[in-house]
Amino acid sequence: MSAVTLAESDTQVVRGGCPHDCPDACSTRVTVERGRATRITGDPDHPFTNGFLCAKVNRYLERTYHRDRLLHPLRRVGRKGTGSFVSVSWEEAIDEVAERLGEIARSADGPQAILPYSYAGTMGLVQGASMDRRFFHLLGASKLDRTICSMPGTIGMRMTVGANIGADGEGLPQSDLVLLWGTNTLTSNPHLWPFVLEARKNGARILGIDPIRTRTMEQCDEWLAIRPGTDAALALAMMHVMFDEGLEDRDYLERYTLGADELRTRVLEYPPERVAPITGLPAERIRELGREYGRARAAFIRVNYGLQRHYGGGMAVRTIACLPAVAGHWRRAGGGVQLSTSGTFQYNNAALQRLDLSPPTRTINMIRLGDALGNADAGVGGPPVRALVVYNSNPAAVAPDRNAVVRGLMREDLFTVVLEHFQTDTADYADIVLPATTQLEHWDLHYSYGHVYATLNQPAIEPLGEAKPNTEIFRLIGRRMGITHPVLADDDVTIIKQALDSPHERMRGVTFDALRERGWMRLNVPRPFVPYAEGNFPTPSGKCEFVSARLGEMGIDPVPTYTPPLELPETAPELAARFPLVLISSPRHYFLNSTFVNIESLRKNAEPECVLHAADAERRGIAEGARVVVFNARGEFTAVARVGDQVREGVVWAPSIWWAKLAPDGANANATTSQRETDMGGGPVFYDNLVEVALAD
Repeated sequence: MSAVTLAESDTQVVRGGCPHDCPDACSTRVTVERGRATRITGDPDHPFTNGFLCAKVNRYLERTYHRDRLLHPLRRVGRKGTGSFVSVSWEEAIDEVAERLGEIARSADGPQAILPYSYAGTMGLVQGASMDRRFFHLLGASKLDRTICSMPGTIGMRMTVGANIGADGEGLPQSDLVLLWGTNTLTSNPHLWPFVLEARKNGARILGIDPIRTRTMEQCDEWLAIRPGTDAALALAMMHVMFDEGLEDRDYLERYTLGADELRTRVLEYPPERVAPITGLPAERIRELGREYGRARAAFIRVNYGLQRHYGGGMAVRTIACLPAVAGHWRRAGGGVQLSTSGTFQYNNAALQRLDLSPPTRTINMIRLGDALGNADAGVGGPPVRALVVYNSNPAAVAPDRNAVVRGLMREDLFTVVLEHFQTDTADYADIVLPATTQLEHWDLHYSYGHVYATLNQPAIEPLGEAKPNTEIFRLIGRRMGITHPVLADDDVTIIKQALDSPHERMRGVTFDALRERGWMRLNVPRPFVPYAEGNFPTPSGKCEFVSARLGEMGIDPVPTYTPPLELPETAPELAARFPLVLISSPRHYFLNSTFVNIESLRKNAEPECVLHAADAERRGIAEGARVVVFNARGEFTAVARVGDQVREGVVWAPSIWWAKLAPDGANANATTSQRETDMGGGPVFYDNLVEVALAD
């Protein structure tokens, strides 16, 4: 008997998992009374969730039962962008989608003219990366390079330690020094915080490195207000001090690293005195930080994805990832660096996605959607994009160079299908909108990029209205288009079992039956997991690679270095003369990218704001609460000014990302961002962004 059937017949507690783009991947318990979900809580038995949910997911029932929830298929009847739609039946909607996609696939442009666009609106492997991939592969559509969040850092980690396998947060209480580097833990990783506090209780110092004095930095023992995009220079200076003062672990370097001599030579170029003006930190404080780190027994570095959202972002993560090997901190629980733990999971992705079914086709980088939809000379290659199928994403709000994206979405010859819960900015430009289920209404399987527990999500309630899971929607479209391959007939439970059918040792014992009974399972790894205590790096050499031949083959310096942002006063002086402030648009505490923006209790009658240093505000005659315009040559948006010492001088912070339709001026921070790519991984440069701020008219 299914969880849904039980919930309808009695009061039940159904085990599930949070679907959102957060490293914590919480295990949940949903109380269902007479078929309606009445309560959602964190699982108290889960070692990482620890019985609580974040401020956002605490409101998940409000989101599920929201009055604006999309419950029926819609067809556009007005001009694109106006949000004018009428309800149609599923049969009508699927007929139109299948007919239009079929016409394009059979045309001279072929199926490559069809582009899927999705990201982490759900992190679930079933609703996010299974039936959709199979459908588009069988169709022969263009592939999407999903780079918008993590790829620069992912590549930086791969080229150094071999995979996105980092230090286990459950070992953090054994640390004697914690560096929260470019991470607002209390907002974007709150379930790590109890482990940080336990480390502090055991005597560890907690240091924060960030251009913004976030709520996390305020809770640290010290805030180091680094200039944006200069993190690699700081890491190199720390290693300079460690080598210069004999604080390196020579035994670990000899046994488990490749290229220590080359690294030792490189860091000679980065003494604290040179790095001080680059980073904006005093030379003596840099020197002392190198000593603190080198003298620590087990230092834990938590880096997050914000610090890799500039041109040199991949190299920044790579350089920081060298630190624990130089100091030997990988040897002990509580030591090392964590960007992600996702590489620890070894689900059978090949069976999930069936890439083998795809013919040769082009790949389009998702951060260049504006170019792909509207710039024939932008170099994306192949035929024009004539159909766009969007799910698990809201590109009209979150994609860089928003103005270019919106111009593309306005094309009358572009057929756009959007699978959604709400009428988002992107859904306003759709030709067909299809109502998708929320996490409470479907099956899914989750990994984490902040811990090592697999999670099964079981449906707690029947789908509201006519909503359907993403998987079922793609099954329907494929069937109507005459695609008969048997992989499109697999149901969601079958897909989950296929994903769990993995020969990898770390997945041993992680079975569907065990997950269904408990809701979550720790991977088959020790507790705490110390992956590189004795080397065993999954690199070509089996060592931590300070010299990466693979990077050399990519035309990138094979030895860690500092690759500065493209938009800093020293790298772009003429641009900086016009636009002297660096804009950082990291998430607002109550939003998760553009998710939850439409939930009134989380928006709390707020509007877009930007935070300026008092000195920068005074130069511009801007007072607290003034309405300002933030602008550059790419675009602009308006905000309410907040003035103080929350940011270092030269930085403006605009907590994001607002739906444009819910902002007073119909714009958001991505009006100013560019489609440029990072040094490695093809990621976005959201925070490599010079702007000016002035009083609004």
